Amino acid sequence: MDAVGVVFGLVLLFVVAALAMLVVAAVKATRRVAAKVGEHEANARRAVENAALKAKTFTKPGPVGRISAVRLSLRTSLESTRKVLEAGLPEDSQLAEALQLLTRLDAHAAELDGELRILEREPDQARVAAKLPELTERAERITHSAESMRWAAQDRMHRFADDELARLSEACETEAGSLRHWESASAGSAERSAGTVYSASGQAASDADRKGLGAGRQPSAEEVLGLAAEPLARLAQRLRKPSAGSSSAG
Repeated sequence: MDAVGVVFGLVLLFVVAALAMLVVAAVKATRRVAAKVGEHEANARRAVENAALKAKTFTKPGPVGRISAVRLSLRTSLESTRKVLEAGLPEDSQLAEALQLLTRLDAHAAELDGELRILEREPDQARVAAKLPELTERAERITHSAESMRWAAQDRMHRFADDELARLSEACETEAGSLRHWESASAGSAERSAGTVYSASGQAASDADRKGLGAGRQPSAEEVLGLAAEPLARLAQRLRKPSAGSSSAG
């Protein structure tokens, strides 16, 4: 019974752990879906607001049109900078600091956009005319800061791309030289073949010279008979000496 109870407890514990994991996974999935939905809603709302501001810029003359133009320029600059920084972040971790600074700029931009929205509904045109230059100057400072980071990030990415292209081109040239190794090998084989032919012709010429030297000299009779010069001289003297028989006959 104790063993059965232990097994039952382990099974129950496993089931509870599996259910807990399923619940946690479901909660995380729900949060991710909610975050994506909220992001899409925010993007859609921002797109609608940008379109409305652009329409006011062209259709509303006077301070209202100028306020709409300032708000639209501020939003466009920050959104463009964020897109550039987020696109380059996976390849360049140093852009994370720039994104943090942009987040702080977003906070100032959101506060300024709220003030501009309030000023847009202000019926007192004198107050609008008095406050608009100050708010415009703040918007220009935020816009300039965002644009500076965006341009610097673009230049940085282009520089990295140029450096990578230069390294890649050098590697390609090196590989092309390696692929053409048969040219140097063929030249070396040709040189070795030419050296072999030259050596063979030189050896043949040397053999011909040695044969020519031997062929130009005719062997003497002594060499043919195998006799030396001194024995032949003694034989000639004996032949010239008169014999004893011939002297008594005379």
